[in-house]
Amino acid sequence: MAKVTLVFALLLVALGMIGFFGTGGTHYTALIPAWIGLALGVFGVLAMSPSEGRRKLFMHINVTIGLLGFLGAAYSALHGYGLARSEGVNPNMMALGSKLTMAALMLIYVNLCVRSFIEARRSRKV
Repeated sequence: MAKVTLVFALLLVALGMIGFFGTGGTHYTALIPAWIGLALGVFGVLAMSPSEGRRKLFMHINVTIGLLGFLGAAYSALHGYGLARSEGVNPNMMALGSKLTMAALMLIYVNLCVRSFIEARRSRKV
């Protein structure tokens, strides 16, 4: 699962870079997915430990980061869209797309982690 974490980390860093340079390099908040990806990457590398205890600890940290990333991105996307609509303006589609993409990536990642945790628990009981 640590290798999957690194793939998602790279996807988030790429999303952050695309968002940042897609806005002309002026909106630093577009780099938020890159920072989340960096955190996942660091803990993903640490999760490649031969020690089962360390691996479990760092993967639980990663799934927590993923869950918080999903909740933050989903809330921000919905709130930003609703706020723009209530003010009668069109939302920034680049920002909305980036937030929704991050939310989708994090939801998929958390789902994969939970399935992996369940499978690991089942294989230990047998």
